[in-house]
Amino acid sequence: MTSSDRIKSVPVKPSEITPKHLYNNRRAFLKSMGFLGAGALLAAACGLSTDDRPVPTLDNLMVTNPTSTANGANPDLLPDQLNTIEEIANFNNFYEFTTNKTKVAQLAKDFKTSPWEVEVGGLVGKPKTFGLEELLKFDQEERIYRMRCVEGWSMVIPWEGFPLSRLLNEVEPLSSAKFVRFVSLLDHDQMPGTGNRLYPWPYQEGLRMDEAMNDLTILATGIYGEPMPNQNGAPIRLVVPWKYGFKSIKSIVMIELIEEQPETMWSTIAPQEYGFYSNVNPEVSHPRWSQASERRIGENKRRPTLMFNGYGEEVAHLYEGMDLSVYY
Repeated sequence: MTSSDRIKSVPVKPSEITPKHLYNNRRAFLKSMGFLGAGALLAAACGLSTDDRPVPTLDNLMVTNPTSTANGANPDLLPDQLNTIEEIANFNNFYEFTTNKTKVAQLAKDFKTSPWEVEVGGLVGKPKTFGLEELLKFDQEERIYRMRCVEGWSMVIPWEGFPLSRLLNEVEPLSSAKFVRFVSLLDHDQMPGTGNRLYPWPYQEGLRMDEAMNDLTILATGIYGEPMPNQNGAPIRLVVPWKYGFKSIKSIVMIELIEEQPETMWSTIAPQEYGFYSNVNPEVSHPRWSQASERRIGENKRRPTLMFNGYGEEVAHLYEGMDLSVYY
C-alpha cells in the first residue's frame, strides 16, 4: 500500500449504521420496557458535507464522503455489520460521571441540561455567550461519522449538529488566534466522577484553528434526529471524526480562542501516552497497545484501523511537513 493509498477517504457504508426504521422500532420497545427516559435515547463515545455535495441523511441513507468510492479504497476494510441501539446506548466514556462505560447512562439520567450557555471569547472581535436555544438556531445537519476510541473500539454514529466554523465566524476570530480551547461543565453535585482527584477537572481539550475550521469538525446537538442524550454529552459536544474519541469533548460550557497551544486533560495526565493532536494512526502504537486494528462494538472480530479514521483526503493536508509517526 502506498503512502497516498493510506490517507484516502473511505465512505461509510449504509450497512454500517442501524437504519432509522429499525432504530424507531427498538426505541418503542425500549420505552415500553422502561429503559428510555425523556431525552435519553442512545449514546456513544465518539458521511460528510461540502458546499457541492449532499449531506448524508437518515431518510435516504445515501452515506457519502466528499470523495468517491472510486478512489481505490479496499471495501473489505469495512465489512457489513450493524451497531444496535442497545449496544451504543450503554457503552460510553464520560469520566465526569464514572470510569465504568456501562454505568454512565444510569448515572447521567437526571443530568440537568437546561438552561445552558456556552461562552465564546478570547481572541475574537465579538465575544458572545450563546444560550442553547441560540445554538439550535444554527442550521442542523445530519453527519454520519465513524468514531474510533483510543482504547481500540469503534462505532458509526449519525450525529445532528452544525460545523464549528459557523459558530467561530459569528464571533470574528482575530488573526492572532492560533488555537481553540474547549472546557466542559464542572458540577460536583450532578457529576459524581468529578470527585476523582486523579483527574485535573474541568475536562479541557483543544484544536488548532485550521482543525477547528475544517468542515468535518462539528458541534453535535443530537443523535438520530433526537436531542443529545445526557450520557453522550448533552446538550452540546464536539465531534472531530479523524481524531481519537477523547478529543471530542462533551457538555461544553466555554470555547476560547487563544494564541498558545492549550493544555488538555489527557496530555496533562500522561503526556507520554496522549499527545495534543491524537490523529487516528494505525501505524503508531499507543505505548501500551497496538492501534493497527479495532473492534467495532457488536462485532467479535477485529478490523483494520484506517489512517485518519478514513478521512485522510479531507484532513491530511493539515499536517503536511509533520512527522505522522510521532503521535504521542
